[in-house]
Amino acid sequence: MDLTRFRQETEVIRHSSRTRLGKVALTLLIAALLTIFLLFITLPVVSLFLRISPEAFFRSLSEPVILDALSLSLTTATVSTVIVVVFGTPLALVNARYNYRGRNIVDTLTDLPIVLPPAVAGIALLMAFGRRGVVGQYLDLFGIHIAFTTVAVVLAQVFVASPFYVRQAKASFEAVDRLYEDAARTLGASPLTVAFRITIPLAWGGLISGAILSFARALGEFGATIMFAGNYQGRTQTMPLAIYTTMQGDLDAAISLAIILVMISFVVIAAVKIVTRRKF
Repeated sequence: MDLTRFRQETEVIRHSSRTRLGKVALTLLIAALLTIFLLFITLPVVSLFLRISPEAFFRSLSEPVILDALSLSLTTATVSTVIVVVFGTPLALVNARYNYRGRNIVDTLTDLPIVLPPAVAGIALLMAFGRRGVVGQYLDLFGIHIAFTTVAVVLAQVFVASPFYVRQAKASFEAVDRLYEDAARTLGASPLTVAFRITIPLAWGGLISGAILSFARALGEFGATIMFAGNYQGRTQTMPLAIYTTMQGDLDAAISLAIILVMISFVVIAAVKIVTRRKF
């Protein structure tokens, strides 16, 4: 009897030891994978800061190519974000609150720019709004030219950045409890009043985060812009295009622009996290 009990206790101890060793091995594996992944993500970013001295960075900031690209990028990204919010908010609200024939098709078309290669987006915009495009040929009759202008930059940014806002806005509207909207309607509020006084204020946090993400996507757009708007300093050369251009002759300027975009991206991520955690 004592021998049987001893064997059972020994087996329990062995099983417990194997379990602990398994947990330790799993923990080490996860730690190694996380370390490798974090190094892969952070090392290239850190390398940008190590490659240029502070003096060279601040000296590059005074170069016209950087000032022009920074000014143009911030201006066009802001304008495109405003356009996306103005036109995307009603679309997101309708798709979140109403069932209509073809809604799935509209959702699919809205999400299409996310998976569409930027170069494809650029040539598609060119075929639509270029001087010989489907729409551009009629605009040309009135002397209106869109391709290879600053307007083309804004259109390219709107095209690629709009899904980031519309998707977030739709999810935010769907998260709003319809009980509040129904209560407002029973008190005689019109649909427009319900939208502006109830739905949008309750979904405000998601709308802000979506707008921030849309701004960041517009700021970093490259492929569609260079295909549809070209790469002209002061007119269509945004920061990503300026990085591409200066890489060929002024590496410090390219790195400085890249660092600026990294810092803006970090601020955007932090802003989104703060907004999503905050209760409106």
